[in-house]
Formats: sequence, structure tokens, C-alpha cells
Amino acid sequence: MTASPAPLDSSVGKNASALLAIEDFRVSYPGPLAWAVDGVSLSLQPGEKLGLVGESGCGKSTLGRAAMRLLPRGSRLEGTALFEGRSIVDFSADELRKFRGEAVSLVFQDPMTRLDPLMTIGDHCTETLLAHRPDVNKKRAKEIAIATLESVKIPAERWGQYPHEFSGGMRQRVAIALALVLDPKLIVADEPTTSLDVTVSAQILDMLTELCSARNMGLILISHDLALVGEYCDYIAVMYKGKLVESGPTQDVFYNPQAEYTQTLLAAAHQLQSAGAQNSAAAAASAVPILSLQNITKHYTLEQGFLGKLLRQAPPEPIKAVDGVSLDLYPGEILGLVGESGCGKSTLSRALLRIVEPTSGKITFQNDDFTRLSRLDLQAKRRDIQMIFQDPHACLNPMMTIGQGIADPLLIHRLANKTEAKAKVEAMLERVGLTPVEDYYGRYPGDISGGQQQRVAIARALITRPKLVVCDEPVSMLDASVQAQVLELMLDLKDELELTYLFITHDLWVAKYLCDRIAVMNGGKIVEIGATEQIFSAPAHPYTKTLLQAAPLLAKTGAG
Repeated sequence: MTASPAPLDSSVGKNASALLAIEDFRVSYPGPLAWAVDGVSLSLQPGEKLGLVGESGCGKSTLGRAAMRLLPRGSRLEGTALFEGRSIVDFSADELRKFRGEAVSLVFQDPMTRLDPLMTIGDHCTETLLAHRPDVNKKRAKEIAIATLESVKIPAERWGQYPHEFSGGMRQRVAIALALVLDPKLIVADEPTTSLDVTVSAQILDMLTELCSARNMGLILISHDLALVGEYCDYIAVMYKGKLVESGPTQDVFYNPQAEYTQTLLAAAHQLQSAGAQNSAAAAASAVPILSLQNITKHYTLEQGFLGKLLRQAPPEPIKAVDGVSLDLYPGEILGLVGESGCGKSTLSRALLRIVEPTSGKITFQNDDFTRLSRLDLQAKRRDIQMIFQDPHACLNPMMTIGQGIADPLLIHRLANKTEAKAKVEAMLERVGLTPVEDYYGRYPGDISGGQQQRVAIARALITRPKLVVCDEPVSMLDASVQAQVLELMLDLKDELELTYLFITHDLWVAKYLCDRIAVMNGGKIVEIGATEQIFSAPAHPYTKTLLQAAPLLAKTGAG
């Protein structure tokens, strides 16, 4: 792999043996000319693993999509992009169809961009195979698809289920399986494990890197997680504002970073992993809980199929997404809820807000029985308990400007008139780092990057000055430097607004940095709960120990 901020000294001809060779490559989206990718040069050999890192909006995802010609109509490309010596820019429509999937597969950051809600998981896999492999019959396609799904820990019995029946992490595993099913020569993985817990993330990346070696397959891993990239990639390329500012072997970049921006990224990542909880723990013994959950359950009943009814088989066992959870959250505290994807932590957060109704149990919030509130009373009470979702698309209306979207809760709860709301929104945009404010207020969510969308979602949740904020992976889409900024912001706002956080995350280092206490969830149950330092220094439950062992540590790379 070779990469540099300037064009390669060698001619393109010398990169003819490369799997992918990009030279002085520029990308601009439709509209006024502005280079999202500006003069990038790099090459990747078969079997090499390249980590592409940089802050949200720096152009790394754009570069990945441009390499597959997956850009809006009217985008402008300049420079050279070769795949196995052939110009990607000059591919015909038919060549592009074969190229995408058979030669190069993209794993998207948001799996729902590739999954049709009306198709079963099995149909997704077989349709992909049959569309590209006319020599394969349906029976063989199903065999290949089942084997691929099982390689990403999706059992065969879930073949007939739909995307909405899977957790976010499980949907991402399906997306990875779809990328692997055609055995491509290069995988471009855009934040492929953002929504996965550390154990499954390690399994997925172990599998991807083993496949790269076994099949001589290239991998471009786009990520904001420096520790993850350092553990799995041979080379690192660092992007900033559309340009390649530094690149080289992983150890060289981590041991001896040359660019100021790379040094900043590494310093921020070390800060997250080395610091402990920064706030004093709540006086749990004397305080009255702001939120109390008593034996909360949420069970989902699976419908029996026609054949099962015909054969009079016993109905399927219900899925116990949340199974008897009890915990207290105290005013001013940050309680971390950690566990693998699908363990029930997001379902629990939705149940305590009554976004989904719990099957049984009692929820007490600010001394009110939350489970008994009428719909009207519940709406009024929700101004005091807000949620920051894992996927910002879940709370941002694509038809409303950013300013309108953040102001909406103020107007719904009649906390401000339009003039007052505009002033409050502008102040909040400033606080979450979306500046200059005038550049963002009138734009739409679709016009900004995923990380910027998440900051808008945070601003929207905090605009009503709630007492409790349920945070479902609120920084999972942000790079290390922005993560640190947002977490510092959340700590500042916690003190300023007297907030309490329930912080759901699969990133143990973020939990260690931010949280006073940590509750570990597995199989719908809380298996361990305690002070953050105690969980990290003396974990009691075997599952907690497994999570800690799987968490990628930046120090392993030799940095710092």
C-alpha cells in the first residue's frame, strides 16, 4: 500500500498490479464546485488491509463510495481510479453492475440502506446470489447463503424473518453477510461495527481479516475508532477536510505521527481510554431515585407458521427481550448500560419510556407511576425525559430544516414562541459544535454527515431542558476527537442543566470515561452492576470479563 498527500511519484503504470490504485483523485457533489475529496492518492494490493480514518465529514465515506461509482447523478470526478488496472470511471452500466458485488462489495454504515423491509433475510441473500450467479440454482444459493449467515452468527432458523425483527447489530451482521456472499476481491467497510458490541465486533473483524488472508482479498476499513483500525489493519490513511494528511504502516503512524491532526486524534483516543468517570458518584444511599425499574419484562410472541398449525405443533417460545430487570437511577448520576447487540438494552430503554409497552413490571419516574399514566399525561411528562437515539434518522424529519427540527419539541410543549425558539436553537447549535450556526440552521438532515446528524439529535433532545436523558449509543458514529468533545459537552450540560443520564453503549472505554456506575446486560437480564472502577478492576461475572477482554485497547498498537 502506498499513499501520500501529493500525487504518487511513480507512474500509474507501476501500480498496474495493484488491486485498487487512486491518483490525484477528486470528488465533488452536484451543485457549486467544492471538493469533498481533494487530490487523494493511494494504492492497495490484494490481501492488504487499509484503515481509512478521520472525523465525520472529512470525505472518507465519499472516497469509499466514489471507488464504486456510488455517487449522486451530477457528481464530478477528476483524477485516476483503477481496479486491477481498469478505469473505474470509464465502466459501462453493465460493467458497473458486475463490478459492484462481484468484484467490490460495500458494507454500509446504516444497514437499513441495503435491507428491504418487505423481504426476508433469506430472500435478500438468495436474490443477491441469483442476480450475479446464473450458474447457481435456488437450492445451492440457499446453502451458500445459510453458510454465510452462520459465519456472522445468524442461525438458520432466522432465515424467514424480516429486518425489523432484528436488532441494529443483527441487521449490520446481515449487511456484512450480503457483502461476503459473492466472494468479492475487495470489501469497502464503512463503519461496519458501529452498532455492534465489542465481542461481536471482534468476531466480525476477525472473520473479515481472516478472509482477506485466505482469499487474498483487500479490505478498506473506514472507521473513527483508532484502536479498532490499529488492531486489524496493516496500513492507515488519515483524512482531514477532504485531503490525505498522513499515511503509512499502522505501527509507524501510531508510534510516530507526523501530521498535527493525527497527533490530535491519537491524543483524544488516549484520553478516552485512560480517564475514569469524571463526576462524583451520586449519594445512592441517601438519595431518592429519579427513576426506578421494578422487575420490568418485555416479551415478544412469535406467530406460528401455517405448517406448524397444520401439524399441531407447540407454539414458539416467546422472545424474552427484557427479562425481569430492576435498577435504580439517582439524580445527577450517569449510569452506563452495556452489553452485546441484541441483549435487550435498547428494548429496555424504549420500555421505560413506554415507546414500547412493557409486558410487566413497574416504572417510577420522579415519584410518579410511569406505567399508569394516561396518554395525555405521558406526553406532558416526556418533556422531562428525553432520548437520544442510536440512529439520528429515527428522530430527525428529513422534510424539516435542522433549525425547525430542533425547535419542534419547544413548540410542541409550548415552552417558547417561534422567536424565542429560534434564539434557543441557535444557542444549542453553538453548544454542540455546529458552527457557524447560520450554515446549519436552514439546511436539511440529508445535507450533513452522519456524525453531524447525531449532534443535531443531541441538540434536539436537550432543547427542552429535561431531567433525565436516555442516551442510546449517542457518540457511536463520531470519530475519537469529536467523541471527546461531545462527551465533554454532555458532562458540562449535565452540571449546567442538572441532568441525569442513562447511557447505553457497547463501547466500554466510553462507559469508563463517562459513567459513575455500570450495569452489564446479557440475555435480557442485568448480570452485574457496580461502580465503574469496580467493574473494570474486579469484574465478578464471567460475561463482564469476556466483554473487557474483547475491547480493543489503543495501547496494544504501541501508541503512546
